Parts: sequence; C-alpha cells; structure tokens
Amino acid sequence: MFKEAASGGRWDRPVLKDMLRQLRDGDGVVVWKLDRLSRSLKDLLPIMERIEAAGAGFRSLTESIDTTTPAGRMMMQMVGRFAAFERAMIRERTSAGLAQARAEGRGGGRRRKLTPKQRAEVAESVLSGRKTAAEMARIFGVSQPTVSRIVAEHRRAAQGNGAGERPCRPGLISRA
Repeated sequence: MFKEAASGGRWDRPVLKDMLRQLRDGDGVVVWKLDRLSRSLKDLLPIMERIEAAGAGFRSLTESIDTTTPAGRMMMQMVGRFAAFERAMIRERTSAGLAQARAEGRGGGRRRKLTPKQRAEVAESVLSGRKTAAEMARIFGVSQPTVSRIVAEHRRAAQGNGAGERPCRPGLISRA
C-alpha cells in the first residue's frame, strides 16, 4: 500500500514513482478519486501506460473506473479530460479573481499585520531611538526583519518628500 501526500497536480512525487517502479503483472492500482493520481491528462496518460505496461490494472473508486475492460479504459480517458477541464476552470477563476482584486486596489497575499498608524509608530520609535527594532517587534508581535522593512520604507518615503534623512544600507537601522 502506498500513500502519497503531494498534490495530484505535481509530477515530482516520490511515492508515485516508487509505486510505479514496483508494479508487477497482476497488481492493481486503486485510488479513491482519479484526480488524486493526476489532474492533467497529459500526465495521467503516461502513468496509465506504465501501469498497463507492467501488466497491472487500475481502479478509481469514486468514478467506478476499471481499466481492465475496454469500456473502463474509455471512461478513464473521458474522466481524465473532465479533471483537466476542471483544473483549467479553477485556474481561470483564480486569475479573474486576482485581476478583479488588483483593479479594486487590493494586492495578492495576506493582509498586513500592522495598520498604517502602527507602521508609522514602529518607524518613528526606532528612528528616534526611543525603542530598538527588537523591542518594537516584540510589542507588535512581528519579526525583526518586518520592523527593518517598515523602517526602510518609512525612510524611503521621507527621502522622497525631501526630509533629508541620511541613507543607510538596506537591512540596517541607524539612529543618526
């Protein structure tokens, strides 16, 4: 019995490769759902060919596919097409959602942990010398590199406004 943790959308899956190497005549490959084996027909067909070349059978429990029969082989190819179509639709919807978010002024990724007011407080406290970067990181529950980025952004913004801050190397926080 083999149990793969990697996504069916990836080809570089060591457990799958190990299983395919160990297949012998009369073995059976059973999956819960076809997309657990592969979500791309382009990848699915070579996998199925290797299973067939080893003399093994294939069954998908959810789709009731059994490739030991001609009807099962045809059904497997049709379901594989639907799985590839579904994956393409998910990709298309995700891209459309990201484009819509960008159009509305939102970027990808998770929301910032600190509000603009908190970010300004972090930068001003560190730059004025009232607090160290480590102290501000502890106070706000963020990492020191996050504090360094906030201070660097603040410094760049101040330079852009003609405030005349002294530049320093990225990643370093000066108190001058």
